[in-house]
Amino acid sequence: MSQSNNDYILDVKDLKMYFPVTRGLLRKKIADVKAVDGVSFSLRKGETLGLVGESGCGKTTVGRTINRLYTPTSGEIIFEGRDIAQLPEKEIKPLRRKMSMIFQDPYSSLDPRQSAGDIVGEPLIVHKLISNGKDYQERVEHLFEIVGLDPALMNRYPHEFSGGQRQRIGIARALASDPSLIICDEPVSALDVSIQAQIINLLMDLKSEGDNLLTYIFIAHDLSVVKHISDRVAVMYLGRIVEITTPKELYDNPLHPYTQALLSAVPVPDPEIEEKRERIILEGEVPSPMFPPSGCTLHQRCPIATPECSKIVPELRDCGNEHMVACLRV
Repeated sequence: MSQSNNDYILDVKDLKMYFPVTRGLLRKKIADVKAVDGVSFSLRKGETLGLVGESGCGKTTVGRTINRLYTPTSGEIIFEGRDIAQLPEKEIKPLRRKMSMIFQDPYSSLDPRQSAGDIVGEPLIVHKLISNGKDYQERVEHLFEIVGLDPALMNRYPHEFSGGQRQRIGIARALASDPSLIICDEPVSALDVSIQAQIINLLMDLKSEGDNLLTYIFIAHDLSVVKHISDRVAVMYLGRIVEITTPKELYDNPLHPYTQALLSAVPVPDPEIEEKRERIILEGEVPSPMFPPSGCTLHQRCPIATPECSKIVPELRDCGNEHMVACLRV
């Protein structure tokens, strides 16, 4: 999946992020939680990659590891031509100017002791992007306007805003340093449905209107949300990507049994179609990431698994039409 083309902003190769599990007074390690277990993908400049899967599959850990909030256990994160996976702490700060995050919960991701203006303007100060107070004021006001907030609200505190307004403040903060990549970690899951549409439309508008070519990784557990914003969608299960393709291809021709089960759970507005369509139910529980199954991690729950599936770890392979899937039976 490696690309040397200058059109690619990010190339993730065999990324692994394990969290140690310890026990006793001496904190002896007894196991690892394999939150991310061999993820690879490439991302073009200006592209939006949707990253979907059920809770606990490792989506958020992928985003935070790429942003170097975590130091990966192994693998490569090649961002703008440079491997940042094992960069020392002192070299990470300049990197964060080009790579921002929008967090899931607009209620806990904003400092309640800072005014909205200070929250949005903090990256300008941290990265030394302004020369004087007048410049700072103008830049913060402009950021408020970009995300659809009245600059007159700059002196208010987070508790004085609605959930949608708080998420707009979070987006303005992410835009402040003029990044080239924004990792959106379930940015609409804590919001009402009507507000979700506003935030998604805002993110899409920012991408088309800004001077800087924005690239998004959009993390969500709702396939219907990523369908509208993504150029490609990657489906994760238990720390691995099992399928990656365009939204249309994913909806029209899902190949992996896990993707088929996810899509069958997405409600359809038409009650007659909803009543007649087939439901795919995966038997059993999701295995523990501490002790994932051998071979394909889905084989214990998969309706089409064979004995071979428990022995061989399937690699992502190209099935044509920009469609890659990790399944021995497809």
